[in-house]
Amino acid sequence: MIGLLRGKILLKQPPSLLLEVNGVGYEVEAPMSTFYDLPDGDQEIVLYTHMMVRDDAHSLFGFLREADRALFRSLLRVNGVGGKMALAILSGMSTDEFALFIQSGDVKALCRLPGVGKKTAERLIIEMRDRLDKMEENSLATKITGAGQGRSADADAVSALVALGYKPPEASRMVSVVFQADMDTETVIRMALQNKAKG
Repeated sequence: MIGLLRGKILLKQPPSLLLEVNGVGYEVEAPMSTFYDLPDGDQEIVLYTHMMVRDDAHSLFGFLREADRALFRSLLRVNGVGGKMALAILSGMSTDEFALFIQSGDVKALCRLPGVGKKTAERLIIEMRDRLDKMEENSLATKITGAGQGRSADADAVSALVALGYKPPEASRMVSVVFQADMDTETVIRMALQNKAKG
């Protein structure tokens, strides 16, 4: 499978890109969120890719942000959502907006997306809620472990709260409410727990 491409854009015709990588031209379909952020000229870019193999076609989808690719892949697992609809969703709103509408159960907002009717919107809300939580947890866990040595007190506090059994998004919220730059890790943890107990 092709997971990443680094090369120069030869042609832009939304939703398609022609990307030259070492003399080979790859046709890649991308959401408008990727097109908006593409550099001008012939600068080299990196696209995170997803390859879809069907009986009648092999399609390659590209994204500037790994989070967009993760959401795209998650959308493909929803019953009735294919590559075209997943691209339309990513083109119609940011991943943060989509997550907000899913968590709040906003059927009307999702129905404004092309090709998404009421039943599809309801299915998206039901099937994507847990997946978005998992994606957020994985993203936060990556940030925590990627910080390595010399981590800040707030990152260490989040890590400690996760070890105590709190979910990463909840731990992050708990720390962000109480954290101040001059605090050490133990103080942040103690205050986060005290604040949680009050609430």
